[in-house]
Amino acid sequence: MYKVYEFIANGSEDIEALTVVDVLKRAGVDIKTVSINETEAVELSHGTKMICDLAIADADFSDADMLLLPGGLPGAYNLNEHPAVREALTKHAAAGKKYGAICAAPLVLGSTGLLQGKHATCYPGFEDQLTGATYTAELYTVDGNVITGCGPAATLPYAYAILEMLGMNQEAAALKEGMMFNKLMQN
Repeated sequence: MYKVYEFIANGSEDIEALTVVDVLKRAGVDIKTVSINETEAVELSHGTKMICDLAIADADFSDADMLLLPGGLPGAYNLNEHPAVREALTKHAAAGKKYGAICAAPLVLGSTGLLQGKHATCYPGFEDQLTGATYTAELYTVDGNVITGCGPAATLPYAYAILEMLGMNQEAAALKEGMMFNKLMQN
């Protein structure tokens, strides 16, 4: 079973944080939400209060197959300013493992040098924060071991693409059908 951790900050975008967790759990991925606060409690960008699976001080990412960042403001800035988030991402990437960010959160990847030579997307207006990357303006972009998404509307295709990055193509296809995504895309 794949192990994925998603960092959550005060101000993280609700749909970007929760949709990815929902889709990956439906596929059987062991995904854990990690509060970057001192406790497991966070308040998302639209006032939703959430209790994460663990606080960052209690987390060990050595078993992680993938690390993820939701966007939202000020959530993306809060993630970027957290030394433990930056350190975990840098170590994870140096090991050649998978990582991703959506909306404004690719700025964290840009500021840590993790987009150097990559193709990436983000929420419009944050393109200059993708240091070292070629901006694609796509709904989501996969380049090797990194995935980036452009914003709230991208959350479902972004989540399905994460499953495909993990080699779970059948699960992604089944969820696209079962969650009515294929019907949505026909309209």
